[in-house]
Amino acid sequence: MTLKIKFIVFVCLFFTSASMSVMAQSKQSLTLHDLIPGGKTYNRFVPRDLKQLQWCADEYLYAKGDTVWGAVPGKPERVIFTRQQLNDALTMEKLRVVGHLPSFSVPYKEEPVLAFESKNHRIHYNFKENRIVADYQLAAKWANYDFCPANGYLACTEGNNLRILSPDNTVTIVTSEEKDGIVCGKSVHQNEFGIRKGTFWSPGGAALAFYRMDESMVTDYPFVNIDTRCAVAEPHKYPMAGMKSHEVTVGVYNLSTGNTVWLKTGLPKEKYLTNIAWSPDEKSIYIAELNRDQNDMRLVRYSVVTGEKEAELFSEQDERYVEPQHPVLFLPDDPDKFIWQSEKDGYNHLYLYNTSGKEIKRLTSGEWVVLDVLGFDKKGDNVFISATAPYPLSSFSYGTPMEVYTWKVNIKTGERTCINWKTGVHKVLLSASGQYAIDNYSSPSVPRNIDIIKTKDGRPVKALLSAKNPYEGYIMPEIVTGKIKAADGVTDLNFRLIKPVGLVETEKHPAIIYVYGGPKAQMVTGDWMNGARGWDIYMAQRGYVVFTVDGRGSANRGHAFESVIHRNLGINEMADQMKGVEYLKSLPYVDKGRIGVHGWSYGGFMATNLILTHPDVFKVAVAGGPVIDWSKYEIMYGERYMDRPQDNPEGYKNADLKLKAGNLKGHLLLIHGDIDPVVVWQHSLSFLKACVDADTYPDYFVYPRHEHNVIGKDRPHLHEKITRYFDDYLK
Repeated sequence: MTLKIKFIVFVCLFFTSASMSVMAQSKQSLTLHDLIPGGKTYNRFVPRDLKQLQWCADEYLYAKGDTVWGAVPGKPERVIFTRQQLNDALTMEKLRVVGHLPSFSVPYKEEPVLAFESKNHRIHYNFKENRIVADYQLAAKWANYDFCPANGYLACTEGNNLRILSPDNTVTIVTSEEKDGIVCGKSVHQNEFGIRKGTFWSPGGAALAFYRMDESMVTDYPFVNIDTRCAVAEPHKYPMAGMKSHEVTVGVYNLSTGNTVWLKTGLPKEKYLTNIAWSPDEKSIYIAELNRDQNDMRLVRYSVVTGEKEAELFSEQDERYVEPQHPVLFLPDDPDKFIWQSEKDGYNHLYLYNTSGKEIKRLTSGEWVVLDVLGFDKKGDNVFISATAPYPLSSFSYGTPMEVYTWKVNIKTGERTCINWKTGVHKVLLSASGQYAIDNYSSPSVPRNIDIIKTKDGRPVKALLSAKNPYEGYIMPEIVTGKIKAADGVTDLNFRLIKPVGLVETEKHPAIIYVYGGPKAQMVTGDWMNGARGWDIYMAQRGYVVFTVDGRGSANRGHAFESVIHRNLGINEMADQMKGVEYLKSLPYVDKGRIGVHGWSYGGFMATNLILTHPDVFKVAVAGGPVIDWSKYEIMYGERYMDRPQDNPEGYKNADLKLKAGNLKGHLLLIHGDIDPVVVWQHSLSFLKACVDADTYPDYFVYPRHEHNVIGKDRPHLHEKITRYFDDYLK
């Protein structure tokens, strides 16, 4: 072999080796764009799913490329339709073709029709006949669509008023409010109490109930739009704790007469009208009415003909708060009985009532919570629920919501049967008849499995998907879960610990506590990777220990567990986080002098509070969208947990972080969106002023034109900013 050939061989081997080395190194670690939603490569590292998987009658459908596939369980899958077939149908109707498969919904329970929106049209497509069966012509300024399958009408809002569009595209004007601050047909009460919309069709489509909100008396909060040549004010109604709240009424519009009847909900006007539900005969409306103090709930029935109160069925009181989240649910075969969800025994459970307000029986009980009612079987004998009740083979015990299962509950006997066979977290969608279910399941080691099962016994009918580990081939950190005692010395708390990649236990590593700490959230779960976030994984790659504990005050552990924070936000939650610190310090590989904390929203309040209250423990904190002063938070959430400032001055004072600004010793970075409608910008700005007055020096970063969280393409930037801060001051 000549010298020249040897050289060429050497060069080829060198570059091949180098290329393989680069490929191997690329498998060593993941980037923020791989791990954070909005990242350029994020979608490659999400467990595979089936797009648009849903039921149409008893046929499951899903999209793959330009084709929709599906089948009735037990029969072979087939092509339901293609984009070309859809475009052929659109062309026949002289509608514009679609460039890709749109997002579909199922407007009718039993019909083979899918609905989608395209170019200011709402189109109903019969996929079995390959034809367009309805074409609703939408105005660009309409929003909040609510379709009624019983009559084919579409409710929507135009500005702050309500409209109805008929199948022949006739527009009916329901409200014509002109006064500033009057809003019709939209959600109210800051979307609390399970409220997600503002219109409610009657079962047969004869009438439409809707919210009317008068917020003219609520103070305008001044957001600023910086995208214009000269910045302009964009006022936003934001009722702060202890101040004047908006007033809500409910109207009922009758389609045949064109008249609106207003329900006579009476005084006081400052109360919450929640969980609206129609009676099956369309003669009455049920409302869960809650006083402003949120400790007294009354289920009231109103006549839709006269607006008069027909009956107060029952009431619930609690020394802390009552929080109705679900409307009455009538039995499909008995219009005189309904299911009511309540925490009155300490855990959210189902109760059977009659329309006179008499409790017939409890349907569920135990130290676990019902998360959702999924539906009924065909005969209406059984109701299906999603709950934290532990499966007999589960490794977890009562009261720990790590796993979620689907249960069939017999309404007559109360007998409860689990229809999931695998340990983990199950998200289930029932078919129209209730005979089948799509079971979307994951566990700490299973990214995602999707099966079709029979609801009769949970028996699998067809395996639709078994997702591969998207991180296969990458060196991943070890994730462990366990329990520690709360600060009360009695309650078990679930924690998640993510160890640094390549951990050497004789070496010391910095530790970051990721915290939320407040109600309505659970961080440590029994699904894929125990709920670990992408940023947690990223920081473990960089040598950090990442720790999270669901302390008292967090979700899905019952009323006493969550409401222990009442009137004293930050006290018990911080005490439990400090028990987490004790546990971290007991680990031989954690550097006790390098402990940091990060959180957002309530977690931002917690992160700021922790570094100010325990300045000798926490070296670094990053707080996003932090609540600083609860008197500047909105009424519904704030007063539920703190009461009004004038009624709880000591609690508000203890939770006012401006008064602790002088305690700052370590490094604190605050991050805020400048048009945040949840935790308004005033919180972090007022804290900066307090620090100036106290001669302390936090750091600050603002995301222009972002609301309560930084989403979209800017989210990786956010996490790069957070990472750099910990690298600069904790690593």
